[in-house]
Amino acid sequence: MVIIAFRATKPGSNMRKWLGPKIPAVVIVLCTCMQIFICVFWILHCPPFPEKNLKIKAGVIIFQCNECLDVLLWAMLGYMGLLACISFIVAFLARNLPDSFNEAKWITFSMLIFLSVWISFVPAYLSTQGKFMVAVELFGIISSSAGILSCFFFPKCYIILFRPDLNTRESLLGKSTTQKTKT
Repeated sequence: MVIIAFRATKPGSNMRKWLGPKIPAVVIVLCTCMQIFICVFWILHCPPFPEKNLKIKAGVIIFQCNECLDVLLWAMLGYMGLLACISFIVAFLARNLPDSFNEAKWITFSMLIFLSVWISFVPAYLSTQGKFMVAVELFGIISSSAGILSCFFFPKCYIILFRPDLNTRESLLGKSTTQKTKT
């Protein structure tokens, strides 16, 4: 929305029609509905089920999750990857906006962490078997979540705790404070 708002201020721009409080809500609802559709279709069409694996260790029965159709699992993960790539590209484009409106550099960095974790997840997940697959999934989820949360909240916490002078209306709007002269 910030990118559209800054581009809509240019003379002759037709971006003004994309401004409004309903546009972000519609985008979020549509993207979420698409993800829900993929997941529900997967669960209804061919739900994952537990299966016995006798091949990993001789004499040991290991129960593991069979995803039934790997195509639907990868469609779900691919859609999340597509959304992450779009978020990264939009945040990268917004990185040059004025500083008081610019959280895009932190969003860009967090999306970069998110994408790198999940790109490294794919070969790690495909090369593991049995109970280690769950550990790889958990590591991917925890590390990507920690990266996103740290990039979003550590800069804000730093300003709140250590630089409260930057947490003022004048600082956010970019107005210089007038200095008092000695009398």
